[in-house]
Amino acid sequence: MSLANGRHYLAIPGPSVIPDPVLQAMHRPAPNIYTGELVELTHGLIPDLKTIAGTSGHVALYITNGHGLWEASLTNMISRGDKVLVCVTGNFGHGWADVAARLGANVEILDFGKQAPVDPARLEAALRADTKHEIKVVLATHVDTATSVRNDIASIREAIDAAGHPAVFGVDSIASLGCDRFVMDAWGVDVMIAASQKGLMTPPGMGFVWFSEKARQEGQGNDLRTPYWDWETRAKPVHLYEYFDGTPPTHHLYGLRQAVTMILEEGLENVWERHETLARAYWAAVETWGQGGDLRFNIADPAYRSHAVSTLSLGAGDGTRLRTWLTEHLGITLGISLGFGDIGSSEAAGYFRIGHMGHINAHMVLGIIGAMETAFTALEIPHGEGGSVAAAKLLASRV
Repeated sequence: MSLANGRHYLAIPGPSVIPDPVLQAMHRPAPNIYTGELVELTHGLIPDLKTIAGTSGHVALYITNGHGLWEASLTNMISRGDKVLVCVTGNFGHGWADVAARLGANVEILDFGKQAPVDPARLEAALRADTKHEIKVVLATHVDTATSVRNDIASIREAIDAAGHPAVFGVDSIASLGCDRFVMDAWGVDVMIAASQKGLMTPPGMGFVWFSEKARQEGQGNDLRTPYWDWETRAKPVHLYEYFDGTPPTHHLYGLRQAVTMILEEGLENVWERHETLARAYWAAVETWGQGGDLRFNIADPAYRSHAVSTLSLGAGDGTRLRTWLTEHLGITLGISLGFGDIGSSEAAGYFRIGHMGHINAHMVLGIIGAMETAFTALEIPHGEGGSVAAAKLLASRV
């Protein structure tokens, strides 16, 4: 007998759970794309997207995913042959660096491994060594979805400033926006990218590049600009089609409008606090389970753990066993490992991820924790007793 019937729950780090009001907003006939409601709706999204990002700068909208955003941002920031310094703390930092290299950039990587954040002192030293200021752009990932490390973006900015370096500072916030605190202007970020399918609670398909006036001016005349990726027209459109260089993603816009409204009605501070509290409930359970088995956080220091995704190691292929059992018997899917060995290898099978981003609440988190505890018991995976109780106590203390 399977107990997986009913609504399946994806506890993966994106696409995240789509709220019913967002689904309902999208369930409509195709709208007029020349005048009327959709035009006004899209114009109205712009200031709200800037509020969520914490910027008074510019924002460009794209029909794309995160990988497209890497290319969109780079083609507006650099020319072929420009030097790009990438601070890597996991799989997705390497991904952005790879796109830069394939576009013809001279890429230098500062690799901080898979279990630690960016070291600002090491970055400062690298920038001080660049006495001719050949580095045009410094890139970093706020939260790497593979490792679940959360970088201190403000400290990275401080390192750039301490070195007296003029490089444009770009940040990938795809996994963190709408989950972890992010204030673009206050932290001195010049370019920031995020997509629709994680903290913004909308299906995959839309991406956003926020950029400062400094970044706009520095990027003018770059030889990688193409009509589709160019952010200039998208940031200052006259007609609706100019936001997207063609037909807009009509139903995504209706869904995004509802999702953004929900975020702002809850309040950004409350959204960030909710994510932190629910993440800590998972942490309390994992810490308890780990006392009697091999379960471990990939990021040991809580100060550098994401509030949107947790990467965990279980060892000896038990990560895959756990995931498979939960899917088949309890109707829950956890995230696969990324960047820890080849997919399908024994190393990769020892890791898994839990997504806790966007439209989540206490009973969803407690349900996953209880299900995981059930799986540990059914699979005879050694673990400390009382993970569910530890999570419940944590949540009770925060209400």
